[in-house]
Amino acid sequence: MRILGISCYYHDAAAALIEDGKIIAAAEEERFTRVKHDSNFPKNAIDFCLGEGKITSNDLDYVVFYEKPFLKFERITLSFLATAPYARESFVSAYRMWIKDKLWIKTAIGSYLKISPKKILFSEHHVSHAASSFYTSPFKRSALLTCDGVGEWMTTAWGKAEKNKIHLDYGVKFPHSLGLFYSTFTQFLGFQINEGEYKVMGLAPYGTPRYVDKVEKLIHQSEDGSFQLDLSYFNFHLSDKVSFNDKFTRLFDVPPVDPKKSNRVVKVYADIAASAQKVLEDKLVVIAKMIRKKTGEKNLCYAGGVALNGVANWKIFKEAGFKNVFIHPAAGDSGGALGAALYLYHHILGHPRRYNFRHVYFGDKNKEEDIRRFIEENGIKAKKLSNDQLENKVVNLLYKKKVVGWVQGRFEWGPRALGARSILADPRDKKIRTLVNSKIKFREAFRPFAPVAVYEDGEKYFDIKN
Repeated sequence: MRILGISCYYHDAAAALIEDGKIIAAAEEERFTRVKHDSNFPKNAIDFCLGEGKITSNDLDYVVFYEKPFLKFERITLSFLATAPYARESFVSAYRMWIKDKLWIKTAIGSYLKISPKKILFSEHHVSHAASSFYTSPFKRSALLTCDGVGEWMTTAWGKAEKNKIHLDYGVKFPHSLGLFYSTFTQFLGFQINEGEYKVMGLAPYGTPRYVDKVEKLIHQSEDGSFQLDLSYFNFHLSDKVSFNDKFTRLFDVPPVDPKKSNRVVKVYADIAASAQKVLEDKLVVIAKMIRKKTGEKNLCYAGGVALNGVANWKIFKEAGFKNVFIHPAAGDSGGALGAALYLYHHILGHPRRYNFRHVYFGDKNKEEDIRRFIEENGIKAKKLSNDQLENKVVNLLYKKKVVGWVQGRFEWGPRALGARSILADPRDKKIRTLVNSKIKFREAFRPFAPVAVYEDGEKYFDIKN
């Protein structure tokens, strides 16, 4: 049985193909278009998945979309009616997009793939997130947690899974959202929403969390883990342009950062970032502890855009009481494409699980003839080396403080560079980070890099045991 999963029209559009429960291919549309967080209908990703599976659309048994557009449209409509007339501009802008494209996803899928509408199904947003994590985990049973900006209505959901069944029984609904809470700080600090949240996480270590008391005024959390935002500080439910208001700005007694100056580390804004990060971590730990107590499970599967916050993830692992935590590498909306396909196969159709997620390299591979053609067309000097020669060459280049672009095999599934499409450099030289950030990545000087070590030496370099 072949199932194609699709996500699009918000951010991180993607497609994933499974065959009898085995992952054949999975890729984000941005990998082909080179448009960061490309949200358009993922034609390229779909074509790649079908090609990798050596099939045509006629060979597909089902195509499943990662969320339910009409349920999401209901939330948007009712939210606008509840805030009328204040959200008029946002209302008009959103309706234009929904009437043009988003409501007709079934038509778009059927038209592009030329398949019967009977083959096109829909999952729910947070179910797709949960499925992406549980069905790719090695656990037979697990507690579940999903957290992001917003799906159809849910912003945070939790429950448990066993064998091939998933149950999300509890949650928090829009407009109360940890993802939107953090995104508001993202915009206040001069970064782009849905793109710059990891910059806030990267800026936070340069500050001290001295504004925690003020940040806590924005959100109230109950003992059962549920939470509510004080919406008098926020504007995201009224506007699609500005997420904070004057009351939010007065609370911190500093103006929002000019996006053109967001590359600078200014102490007061670094402190605000550190405070927002700490409060997010604290709220997530309370939720995770509650889930651990309520479910009694020793394992946790976690997904959703907020699950890309690696610092908060570490706090959950250290403090929530779970023995094992599994986070799907494509934790954001792109992972929903794979989750939706797996949910249909296992939960709805009842097929038993098979653990086959032993790596993350489900993307396309650069063929040698394509590489040779690119080199020739661009007049690049090149020399072909054996694997041993190549490894020695790279080691010598790194030792000489050079920066290496490393490409091998199929590219990674998800936003992280994990050795298939990576930039390598020697971290012992303090100047290397500035070099890579300014001359290669063209990004803020404060941005960190992922350290890499062999598994056996993990405890030498990281704060971990066993």
